[in-house]
Formats: sequence, structure tokens, C-alpha cells
Amino acid sequence: MTLAPFVRIVAQGKGRARALTQAEAFEAMQIILSGQAAPEAVGALLMVLRLRGEEDAEIAGFTQALRSHVAAKLPQADLDWPCYAAGRTRGAPLFLLSARLVAQAGYRVALHGWNSHQNTVADPRAAFAALDLDAPNLRYHPLETLSPTAFALLGLRDTFGLRSCINTVLRMWNPSQAPASVQGVFHPTYRGLQTRAAELLGDQTLTVIKGGGGEFERHPSKDAAIFGLRNGQPLNTVAPAILTDNRRLHDPDQAIDIAGLWFGTTHDPFAQSVVTGTAALALWTVGAAPTMTTAHDLAASLWQERHTQDRRTA
Repeated sequence: MTLAPFVRIVAQGKGRARALTQAEAFEAMQIILSGQAAPEAVGALLMVLRLRGEEDAEIAGFTQALRSHVAAKLPQADLDWPCYAAGRTRGAPLFLLSARLVAQAGYRVALHGWNSHQNTVADPRAAFAALDLDAPNLRYHPLETLSPTAFALLGLRDTFGLRSCINTVLRMWNPSQAPASVQGVFHPTYRGLQTRAAELLGDQTLTVIKGGGGEFERHPSKDAAIFGLRNGQPLNTVAPAILTDNRRLHDPDQAIDIAGLWFGTTHDPFAQSVVTGTAALALWTVGAAPTMTTAHDLAASLWQERHTQDRRTA
């Protein structure tokens, strides 16, 4: 099996090249994931798509192949929460506390990811362990354990010096087969791309925002444009700002003590609003609350009760 026909489709020249269909993308990614593709061909395909731009059907086909390649390895969750941000500008991973609140409400949350080129304070794995956030309903799954093959594909970023569509595919993956997913993007155009690809895949419930550094983490002082799916239909709405504070989400001059915030030794209304605002969007996604307003009320209540017994809302 070879990738040559697929490279030829996307790279044969001006006026003749075209995007892959979903079926072609599925077949191409199957070849890649099987380990039978020449590394030069993998690089050629991914970089042509990088140069030309990602297409809905291609992302859907690649994601479909990854889902079938690594199927049913995790217990089913209620909410899929990918975390694949990369970059040195991120600060404390406050979204972990948001995920913990959703789990506290009784929903099974599956985080999965790999974060490169980040400073120590931004490392989700270190924060997850240090805060002892592990709970019956909350798990973090490292990509290199879930799929060494996908991990190797993501690692090609260091070889190319550029990201590839693999970053998008991993956000779409949903390895726990959860009925709902939240996704953060760095570039706003990806909100629509990931929504349309999810629709092609038949996904039903998805919330996508432009989040801090590409994570699902909202800025409380800005309106949040929300894309995604509800009952399989496209979603396009806005979550209004929670605060008037114009502080940057990750300001190096205002470092956030995430442990102090969680354990109550640090008082930071802005950081707390990041946590509860993000949790509210996630709770709204899983159906814990019918509106954004009631979801915010629920998130605030969960924050106040974060050190008491877990509960299930329905």
C-alpha cells in the first residue's frame, strides 16, 4: 500500500490538484496509521495540506480513520476534553479546574493530550498531579500511551518546524467515544472547520471556542463566539462577557497560583471567573443546565462546594 496516489491528487499542479474526498482521506490515513507509508510520502502529504489549507472532508476522513484505528480502548465518558495547546505564552492550566467541577457534578470527563514547547507552570500533567485532581469521574490520558502512532505523527512538528493537520485531527478524535465534546482552537477559522468536519462524521454535540493558547478555556472579560453542534445541527452563538476586567488571560506579569486558587489560599476573582466560565460552557454542553445563565449558576455553586462531597445534577 502506498500514499503516492493521494499525494498526486493534492500536489499534481495548478489547475489539476484537488482536495481529498472524505473516503480518500480515510484510506490515506489508514495507510499512514498502519505504518506502511513511506515517511517521505507522509511528510509530502501533510505539508501540501498545510500549505493549501485544511478542508472539512479531509479532516473528517482522517479523524474517522484514527477513531477506527484506536477503537474502544477507553471507558466511555460523558464529555471528551482534548488538550493539545503548544507554545510558551500559556500560563497556569485553569481549564483543569473547570474539568474537575464538571466531574464533581457527576459527569465522566476524559482529558487527553500532549503539550509541547510550554513552560513548567503551564504543564497540565504536572498541575493535574500536584493538585490531586484525579477523581472517579475525571481522567487524563497521555497521547503517547493512547496511540504511539498518533504521537509520532504529532511529533513530526519538530521535523517540519510547522504544525500539521494532525493537531486538528487529535482535537476531533474523541477516543473515549463520549456523546459530547468541547474543543479549543487558537485560530478562529478552525471553529467552523472543526464544526463542519464533526457534522460530516455524524457527531451530535460539540462546543468549540477560541480558547487561551488553543485550549478550551474562555476569557471571562470577552464575549465568547461559540461554534459547534447541538443535536447534530450547526451552532453559532455568543456567550457574553462575565467581567469588565481587561486583563490578559495569560499575563506573565500576573502569574496565577493554580494550587492556591483551588485550595482557597489565593483570592483571584479573574482566575476564578476563568474556571467557572469555562466550566459553565462545558456543563451546558453535557446538558447539565439548559441555558448558559443556569450553567453559570451551577458552575458557581460547584466552585463553592468544590471541597465537599461530589454530586450529580440532572
